[in-house]
Amino acid sequence: MPRFRISEAAELLGVSADTVRRWVDSERLPADRDDSGRRLLEGADLAAFMSAGSDQDPARRTSSARNRFRGLVTNVVRDRVMASVEIQAGPHRVLSLMSREAADELGLEVGSTATAVVKSTNVVIESTGDRHG
Repeated sequence: MPRFRISEAAELLGVSADTVRRWVDSERLPADRDDSGRRLLEGADLAAFMSAGSDQDPARRTSSARNRFRGLVTNVVRDRVMASVEIQAGPHRVLSLMSREAADELGLEVGSTATAVVKSTNVVIESTGDRHG
């Protein structure tokens, strides 16, 4: 059975090692200690924790798309008809091509937050509604 160090679990979860330590300390996430005293998480426990967390995401109950990347818009290029929108979501860079009208209606601009929704080979961008500026 695979076991993960706190730092490895944090990377997989997309959070800081301190957050994982807090979850372990509060018994929200089970962990054992190895012979050196380092905390290790069982792969099956980590998988169950990750699955349970995603079930609580309200968007998962209203959309068939399961791959959602909330991030910061880092680039928007518009021409008369189309727009290219780039989002940095943690370590993931997501690029979507959409109509200029859609980008304008969503208020997408560099520095705003948005969620990239990926289903199959299509990327759909959803505005989080917070417009800055």
